[in-house]
Amino acid sequence: MQSPHEGTGTGSDVLVIGGGIIGLVTAWRAAQRGLRTAVTDPDPGGGAARVAAGMLAAVTELHYGEETLLGLNLASAARYPGFVAELEAASGQDTGYRACGTLAVALDTDDRAQLRELHALQQRSGLTSQWLTGRECRRLEPMLAPGVRGGLRVDGDHQIDPRRLAAALLTACERAGVVFHRAHADRLSVVRDRAAGAVLADGRALTADQVVLAGGSLSGRLGGVPADVLPPVRPVKGQVLRLAVPRTYAPFLSRTVRAVVRGSQVYLVPRENGELVVGATSEELGWDTTVTAGGVYELLRDAHELVPGITELPLTDTLAGLRPGSPDNAPLLGPTALPGLSLATGHYRNGVLLTPVTGDAMAAVLTTGELPPEARAFSPSRFSSRLSPAAAVASIRQEQTV
Repeated sequence: MQSPHEGTGTGSDVLVIGGGIIGLVTAWRAAQRGLRTAVTDPDPGGGAARVAAGMLAAVTELHYGEETLLGLNLASAARYPGFVAELEAASGQDTGYRACGTLAVALDTDDRAQLRELHALQQRSGLTSQWLTGRECRRLEPMLAPGVRGGLRVDGDHQIDPRRLAAALLTACERAGVVFHRAHADRLSVVRDRAAGAVLADGRALTADQVVLAGGSLSGRLGGVPADVLPPVRPVKGQVLRLAVPRTYAPFLSRTVRAVVRGSQVYLVPRENGELVVGATSEELGWDTTVTAGGVYELLRDAHELVPGITELPLTDTLAGLRPGSPDNAPLLGPTALPGLSLATGHYRNGVLLTPVTGDAMAAVLTTGELPPEARAFSPSRFSSRLSPAAAVASIRQEQTV
């Protein structure tokens, strides 16, 4: 039996290709603005959200060369409390949002020097973070290793449960009248040099006045998209572990804790339900989503150096997913050179953080044709219109090896 929101009609004002959190927030905001909206995805609410840790870390995720992205991250982080309140009211579901703060720590002298450099960059960028001694770090989080040399307390970096976020967005979309077609989009339909819908893997043809490609790491593989418009998005594998914190251990950690251990990033994200997420690897291995013994070992080894007591916790899940990486690690948002086709993809490691601002930006595009000021730097036009996805990725990798 077909659900009330699985449509048999083929026409809509907006067709969103991809039902991850970015596709769902785009569809929800479009429907709120009175647009007849449809989503095509075989498993809406799935995708990278099932693997993501949900850190809302605009400050502690700051990297050199990403100062422009920082502005978008901060804009989205500022919207999160209002966004969560609105979404939870619309869906009737809890999203697991926690305003708990983040502690980034250094485990040895080299880590301490690197963290000091990050602190200096944060200060130059006008961000708020507080340097703590190792003793002050352990006072905040007693489970930390005795050898911790120092850390950064960032009270403005919070967290949300991406699985609950996706579920709430799915319900909000259904309540707003979004129609779901549970199938892969095989090809974009182009009529008279304009995007006009999609042909699904089951043969159905959907028509729409506007199409949004929000397929995550799969965005660059959609058939029928002109080569000069296809987004330069690649898959970046990430392995993540989930552990259970028994009630006798509570509170194990009170906030997100992260560190660099011998050059590898590791983070521990404690949920209110007793789950502890440990992640994540970053592997350029194409479409491989295998959970490997090496990946699990490295995460547990680094997490153990950070919080020794973690090895006593039950390991409940091991997962691997694909982040949608772009050549500059920033999203592609807004209209493309093909009329009727817009992009909402390439969010890489910031998809959860950028959910609110992406929804607002895409709603503006779909109703006015223009990106709002905070999102204009992330237009797809910043990449060469003649550079194919493969060539763009090859170019970036070549630059990184020079």
